[in-house]
Amino acid sequence: MRRAALGESITESSGATSPGSPTTPSWHPLAEQLRGAGLDGVIAKRLDGPYQPGKREMVKVKHHRDADCVAIGYRIHKSGQGVGSVLLGLYRADGELQMVGGAASFTVKDRHKLLAELEPLRLGDDVTYEGEPSRWNAAADKRWVPIRPEKVAEVAYDQMEGPRFRHTVRFVRWRPDRDPRSCTFAQLDVPLSYDLYDVLES
Repeated sequence: MRRAALGESITESSGATSPGSPTTPSWHPLAEQLRGAGLDGVIAKRLDGPYQPGKREMVKVKHHRDADCVAIGYRIHKSGQGVGSVLLGLYRADGELQMVGGAASFTVKDRHKLLAELEPLRLGDDVTYEGEPSRWNAAADKRWVPIRPEKVAEVAYDQMEGPRFRHTVRFVRWRPDRDPRSCTFAQLDVPLSYDLYDVLES
């Protein structure tokens, strides 16, 4: 009864909606259109879940996809112990290696393991590069240690913002079977482009 009443209350001015049913596909076409319009996910709830005021019972379902990137450097963790983030790059069509973002949120054990794996690849004992200022923390030390582009990392990401990952990505595993030179922008999933106004008005 409540679902029927809610359906009757929705008008054309209510915006984009996607009524749920037991036969609704897990990835509705509307979600793909919203991804193409630049939004990073959809809000969903269980079919049998009642609305609960003041409680965060609904979930944000983000778009997730994988990419194989070249490890081009790392930053030491703010504690001074181990790797805080691994910087990643992809080869452009002109053959240049371009930074596209970084993977972070490692456990203490993994931070030390990554340092043992990456430190031998340093370009020099005293070589560090200055990074771009953080838009979240201007005071953060953004210096990083460049390494030889010999290791490939599989990462999970949600979406791109221009030629970079929009958010920090999640490290999945090393890909010793992958040639670093094969890690190009061509592998990235490029969604069809939609105008957000058209999607919300359709």
